[in-house]
Amino acid sequence: MANVELTSLAKLPTLSKLRKLELSDNIISGGLEVLAERCPNLTYLNLSGNKIKDLGTVEALQNLKNLKSLDLFNCEITNLEDYRDSIFELLQQITYLDGFDQEDNEAPDSEDDDDEEGDEGDDDEDEDEAGPPGEYEEEDDEDDGGSDLGEGEEEEEDEDDDDDYVEEGGDEEEEAEGVRGEKRKRDPEDEGEEEDD
Repeated sequence: MANVELTSLAKLPTLSKLRKLELSDNIISGGLEVLAERCPNLTYLNLSGNKIKDLGTVEALQNLKNLKSLDLFNCEITNLEDYRDSIFELLQQITYLDGFDQEDNEAPDSEDDDDEEGDEGDDDEDEDEAGPPGEYEEEDDEDDGGSDLGEGEEEEEDEDDDDDYVEEGGDEEEEAEGVRGEKRKRDPEDEGEEEDD
């Protein structure tokens, strides 16, 4: 629910299985206690770009026991002196604040984005990591070329098997004729033999 001019979380439904909530770039200034009541299993919460000004507002997040990553970037609270230390002290369950841990080590992508976490664990979106479309298409062309040769070689080796299939069915006969056409191009001597068939 990013950038939808939300001012309150009062009407947030109960989402007990929800782990990641994007609330960035809204007008939220308080009422965060609702999150612990209705989304108790949150591990990632992005409140960046909201109107959160003080530690008292954030204190309500102490009840989110599973919260590991909190983003308050571009909120007024980040201007407080010792902001980071204060948040880590107040919310001891969190590991990452604004994308960095207490020692200023950047959070791995999997902590920041569940979609990317899926890549690491489930390989759901490997196609996004395969490379630019141009590279992917070249790989397809190479694969097609390689598989055509492999099929042709295999069919030449099993020449007797192809003839068996031609005798048994119609669809296979058309396919076998296509193979014979390839053989004619490859070996003109076989042309006369196959015409006799």
